[in-house]
Amino acid sequence: MISRRAFAALVLGVLAVFVCFPSLALARMGDHGETVLFKSVYIAPDEVINGDLNVIFGDAEIAGHVRGNVNTIFGSCKLDDGAQVDGDENCVASDGMRAMMPWISGYGAFDSLWGQDRRLLFKLGSSAIVLLIFLLFPMRMRLALDRIERHPGICTAAGTALLVLTIPAAILFALSIIGIPLIVVELAALIGGVWLGTGAVALLIGRRFCELVRPQSTPSPLLALIAGLVFVSAAESVPIIGWAVMALIWLVGLGGAGLTFVRSEAIERFRATLGGPRIAPPGTPPGV
Repeated sequence: MISRRAFAALVLGVLAVFVCFPSLALARMGDHGETVLFKSVYIAPDEVINGDLNVIFGDAEIAGHVRGNVNTIFGSCKLDDGAQVDGDENCVASDGMRAMMPWISGYGAFDSLWGQDRRLLFKLGSSAIVLLIFLLFPMRMRLALDRIERHPGICTAAGTALLVLTIPAAILFALSIIGIPLIVVELAALIGGVWLGTGAVALLIGRRFCELVRPQSTPSPLLALIAGLVFVSAAESVPIIGWAVMALIWLVGLGGAGLTFVRSEAIERFRATLGGPRIAPPGTPPGV
């Protein structure tokens, strides 16, 4: 049976591919027939589909030859003059679903949306992955939150060090054939740490906001995370300074995620060597 962590890594890997390479989600797939997701498709008069044509969340307009069935889910099917369909036409439409997502109603609509709002879609995809990481690893994200809240300066320095050390480590891995696969692992760990740390920063910001709005109640961690992601995305979208805000959040978050693998006592000893005051763990009585 697949382990929980292996399943989580698989899910996060798939989501990362769709966020970083959205064109894959629009590609026609399969050796026998064509399957198109989130995009309307037009089969030209001189085009032949050797198999079934499946269109999900999109419309199908056919002027060529389909040597199989035409299946549209949450879309419509239109046959132009001269079109040939050897199989059946199956159309499963849903006006309610299409009303919720009007961008799928026309040919190339998703391409247009992606071209205009790719940054917004990237933010939504990244936020969705952060939410997934929180649901899968809530304790790890809360531990990163604790590190960032208690040691923001050390987290920033640790994040900078991890980012800088990534380059020489990748070069060392590339020098040996055995170490080349480790470059992929290193990159995945770096991206995962940024996502985990971004969630911790957003959780901290959202919790502070909820406490200001309703100081008498304890905010839900999920609600605080969503509110924090909204604030983080809005801050990163500010012209000119948005990139600086994003870089700072990534550095602090990456450092906080990395320090989750370091014992709190070791961090306190390191802080003491720098001359900083000792910070008691939460819940410790004053003077202890």
